[in-house]
Amino acid sequence: MAKLRIKGFPLGAWQTNCWLIWIDDDPIRPGWIIDTGDHPAPLLEALRAQAITVQAILFTHAHLDHIMGLEEVVAAVGECPRYAHPLEREWFGDPQLNLSAFADVAPVSVRAPTHELKDGEVLSLGATKWRVVHTPGHSPGSVSFVCDAAKVVIAGDTLFAGSIGRSDFASGDGALLLDSIRGKLLALPDDFVVHPGHGASTTIGTERVSNPWLQ
Repeated sequence: MAKLRIKGFPLGAWQTNCWLIWIDDDPIRPGWIIDTGDHPAPLLEALRAQAITVQAILFTHAHLDHIMGLEEVVAAVGECPRYAHPLEREWFGDPQLNLSAFADVAPVSVRAPTHELKDGEVLSLGATKWRVVHTPGHSPGSVSFVCDAAKVVIAGDTLFAGSIGRSDFASGDGALLLDSIRGKLLALPDDFVVHPGHGASTTIGTERVSNPWLQ
């Protein structure tokens, strides 16, 4: 398959993992940004250093720490398609919904997505195919991005190494979160690498046998 590269950038006070994905052996080096955390300078520097052509910005969900760098990113890379689940479209401009109204930060209001993500649809980056998997619970519009050929899942704040996403926000649902993890993410083979929204990457197999929240 195409020479796929994935690099994470822990950004801002919450150390939100923002993922840069690109095709290294394509002449235009097409890439995606997944989530745009605060203070995205390291991400933008990598874009320039790797001469990546950003084809889209994707969001796993629209809590403040995953969207607050969007305006700075767009200023640097220019307008491009922006994908999010329709249940959270309004969150991008609403500090109450994206939770910035309740955090010790300036209220976050950024431009809205241009495209909706649908459960089961397939997105293409170069020759690679990525499935959109709706994984609600941490938030109603949380999604994961799965590349079966590369054995990779970008899981947002649904599943972490040794933990799971919070569900104690007003828009969270703990039972639904566990259903998403067990029914959708743990349905993947053990050797799939999980790149989460915070912290270290892991594998489905590791979390299946050792994650205390899933035993």
